[in-house]
Amino acid sequence: MPPQPSPGPADAARAAAPGADAEPRFLRLEDWLTVLSMALLALITFANVIVRYFTDSSFAWTEEFSIFLMIVLALVGGASAVARDQHIRIEFFCAAGSAARRRRLAQLGAALVALLFTLIAALSVRVVWDDYRYEETSPGIGVPQWWYSIWLPILSTLIAARAVGLLVRRTRQGDAAYLAGDELPGEPRP
Repeated sequence: MPPQPSPGPADAARAAAPGADAEPRFLRLEDWLTVLSMALLALITFANVIVRYFTDSSFAWTEEFSIFLMIVLALVGGASAVARDQHIRIEFFCAAGSAARRRRLAQLGAALVALLFTLIAALSVRVVWDDYRYEETSPGIGVPQWWYSIWLPILSTLIAARAVGLLVRRTRQGDAAYLAGDELPGEPRP
């Protein structure tokens, strides 16, 4: 029988972090969208700097497209934070109290995020429709404005779906499982 390799530091870290490998693959969508947005943003900015250095002028479209990519990046980052339950909250209220209270507050937070972004998605559909119907063009390069505004309802729907998924996970989870997932790796249990 061949000797078994000894566990390395990566295996120890994986064992110390409960659920580190348990993250579903579909939650990595936001990671790839973030990488693509950041890569495009870096390439556009780099090209603009090079052109500006050598010609004393810049591409007109870069500022408009960079702003669009930053907005996409913020929304995708929001979806990632919601999917991983790392969104902003007031820890004073979340960390205090019993496990049941903490889990209920997490459920309430997820439900409110889902409601908010569902409303944003529904209301922004009207903005997209108006941009399309009135043939609005972007101020910088004159492309149809709806090319940019269509992403607000789509990404808001993604955030709302991630919040609903988080709400379902927190509802199915027991209090002890919620507390176990809430601990940091290496942190002693009380």
